[in-house]
Amino acid sequence: MCYYNGIRVSKEEFIRLKNMEVQVKNQDLYCLVMSGFEYANWPILIPAADGKSMELSFAHWELIPYWITDRKALAESRKKFTTLNATAEKLLESRVYKSAALQRRCLVLSSGFFEWRHWAPAGSKKALTYPYHITLTDQPYFFMAGIWQPWTDRETGETFPTFTIVTTAANSLMEQVHNTKKRMPVILPPEEAYQWIQPNLSEAQISRLAHYAVDSHLLSATPIRKDFRTADDPTEAFQYEDLPNLVTAYS
Repeated sequence: MCYYNGIRVSKEEFIRLKNMEVQVKNQDLYCLVMSGFEYANWPILIPAADGKSMELSFAHWELIPYWITDRKALAESRKKFTTLNATAEKLLESRVYKSAALQRRCLVLSSGFFEWRHWAPAGSKKALTYPYHITLTDQPYFFMAGIWQPWTDRETGETFPTFTIVTTAANSLMEQVHNTKKRMPVILPPEEAYQWIQPNLSEAQISRLAHYAVDSHLLSATPIRKDFRTADDPTEAFQYEDLPNLVTAYS
């Protein structure tokens, strides 16, 4: 799954996708690591109704279903299920996600996400966890498929956008890293990202894109310190003597 994300884009840059661009301006897209379980805001790209332009928005990471009425009910719902991610297989089946998948698709910005590999070193009775930082080679940022919807707290009247990241089956690199559930976020190249936010896609088109697995050779997975969440640079590489290298001859 994808519960930890990072973004590093300077204030002067533009976010570009084919013939569309959004100026970052004074919005600081710099957060080296955030946990979805912080339930904080994250930058997403929301398309205009005609699909010809897009806007940068900061949305609450956790798609909140319309039937949840207030924050107390939201806190109770978190004890039963999480909506930080939405699996591609259930995207068009679940009442939580279907409406947003059909009508409100977005792109979630990332410069790199974090996942754990389970490995039992020699002499260990159980597998230990080793964190990795995964990036798209030579790309300062990339696009994850997401869906979004507005939510209103009926107690306070506050309305804000919420979103979730779509995940799919892991490719041959990510199944070595996330080697328990073998999942990965749907990372879309520019052409597929552009298609994802176009209006009036059929369910078949949505399903095809939601199951897109980026080629393994385009990704780089680097082991990092186990305390990366509190490190000055959470993306700094770290070598574990008891951890074998990933197989790089991807199928």
